Amino acid sequence: MTQIDPQDLSFDDWDEKNFPRQTVQDFDRVVEAAVSRRGFLGGVLAFGSGAAVMGTGLLKSGTAMAGTSRFAFDQLAPQTDGTVHVPAGYRWDTLVRWGDPLFSDAPAFDASNGIPTAGSDRVFGENTDGMELFHQSNTELLVVNSEYVNPKINLPAGQEGRPASASDVERLQNFQGVSVMEVTEDADGWKVVVDSPYNRRIHHRTPMVIDGPAAGHDLLKTDADPTGTASLGTFNNCGSGRTPWGTYLTCEENFNGYFGTTEELSLSDVHAAGFKRYGVSTKVDGGRYNYHGFDPRFDISKNPNEPHRAGYIVEIDPWNPDSTPVKHTALGRFKHENAAYALAPDGRVVVYMGDDERGEYMYKWVSAGVYVPGGDTSTLLSEGQLHVAKFNDDGTGIWLALTPEDTGMTEAEIAVFTRMAGTAVSATTMDRPEWIAVNPTAVEAYCCLTNNSRRGALDDDGNVRTNAAGEPMVPNAPNPREINRYGQIVRWRPHNDDHAASTFDWDLYVMAGNPTVHTDGPYAGSANINAGNLFNSPDGMQIDSTGLIWIQTDGDDDNEGDFAGMGNNQMLAGDPVTGEIRRFLTGPNGSEVTGLTWSADRRTMFVGIQHPSAPFPDGEGALPRSSIVVVKRDDNALLG
Repeated sequence: MTQIDPQDLSFDDWDEKNFPRQTVQDFDRVVEAAVSRRGFLGGVLAFGSGAAVMGTGLLKSGTAMAGTSRFAFDQLAPQTDGTVHVPAGYRWDTLVRWGDPLFSDAPAFDASNGIPTAGSDRVFGENTDGMELFHQSNTELLVVNSEYVNPKINLPAGQEGRPASASDVERLQNFQGVSVMEVTEDADGWKVVVDSPYNRRIHHRTPMVIDGPAAGHDLLKTDADPTGTASLGTFNNCGSGRTPWGTYLTCEENFNGYFGTTEELSLSDVHAAGFKRYGVSTKVDGGRYNYHGFDPRFDISKNPNEPHRAGYIVEIDPWNPDSTPVKHTALGRFKHENAAYALAPDGRVVVYMGDDERGEYMYKWVSAGVYVPGGDTSTLLSEGQLHVAKFNDDGTGIWLALTPEDTGMTEAEIAVFTRMAGTAVSATTMDRPEWIAVNPTAVEAYCCLTNNSRRGALDDDGNVRTNAAGEPMVPNAPNPREINRYGQIVRWRPHNDDHAASTFDWDLYVMAGNPTVHTDGPYAGSANINAGNLFNSPDGMQIDSTGLIWIQTDGDDDNEGDFAGMGNNQMLAGDPVTGEIRRFLTGPNGSEVTGLTWSADRRTMFVGIQHPSAPFPDGEGALPRSSIVVVKRDDNALLG
């Protein structure tokens, strides 16, 4: 039998292979119940900032796709080639690629072999993801996540992607994490300011401070850090966020794949249960990257607590290159996709977060203190209450507080084993909740539920697959389809126009689908999906200052079968008032389009192109390089 290299699997497929999850989620059950009560989609799908649940009266009614379009572009056709495309009247250019220098002493990029270990922490990182732009006076800083590496590209070709030394591991560690860099625009376009005093690389060996309820707990103590209050590195930095006081939030997602073991284990019950729920391999040499073979920090037979020190939201001050990043354990430990903040009417800080795995949950943090511009912000992400979402099939929901009384766990245990806490209070399991976006023009928020192709599927014994908590993944209201290859976006509006409120109303803003293949029924998608704007697997999402929703995809791009007519992964714009969705940008073959932010003058978009399989952007014969591209209108008008 042919052996599959784990590096050839996506993170999701690698986890599914090693830690199979339930196929059908609670959220699907909720939607299914709503559908059965009110007819297909009639009770859960709606459009509009003023529109909503059709036929229920839960939210004020509106008309889908009515009125004048707010889009300043004609829809782009799907593309299947090796480059980026934007509509007529727009142009794009490359800002920075993996391996480009942030400092003048960085090694030169070799078109065949990439970057050597020496100086690999002086260049722009690999596999760009979430990003934010920060502006003071005339200075603009772009802060960008580098989620993971492609070792078959990043290491010498003869090694087939496997580290052969501690030096190889160090190189891979350096390519990941976060890049802080000053950017500027002149007559020749946008460029990175090499040697800017703000430029900085934060990687897998950068010192971190741990705060919140888990700081100092025995579960976080190691031989290298017996205090449990300091760690090294931030891992698998996926989506991002920002705070109202001007700091960057980077989100640790698939951290589990970095750990392995060199020998058979004898684990405590706590460690065994935690490793299983979080997908940390306990098989000898079962890690994804073989870090553990050369760096004992990642060998759980030697350091079983080390995985407990990853999986958090990390706060970075982009304006102070000497500052130490802070891991906020109060915001929970899980596979964070991104962090979207809102301010409650009383000034408390609210942070929405998704746990990107089949059968996991959506979370909300509410600070105890209030944000005062210029005031003390040191406790706003460490003192407060973490909640998890429960969706009801009548279009309402509740945020359940994760307290010791409700979970039977201590505050530190809730912080370290947040998934178990969510299970203890019967939160709603979801279809890979990824990016969450808060609408700046209305009191509402959205979450991309990317896909779940295994919902409703049976295991080898004929039973419905379960998630890591052993719960069957069956349809529910927000996740209404079995074998959900397309994904959907759920929207909620907090009661009393207060993001800190414990209750909310919800609907589905869009269900991706393919009406050219499935002429009717749930796989055709919602009414705002048509032959012209087909897409699958909504993943990244941002809402601009005008209220338009920018949706980025990370799905199947083979353009065949269920995905015929969709082309490569893409970025679309959605109008929540009318329901209209149009394709705006397409990425090169094999890539995910992920990460979006705007220049201070709103005339430039920065868009991430991750893991292209085509030799992008340098062309034939070159290594494929994840990149940030800039998009502008030809007339230099505003872009959101």
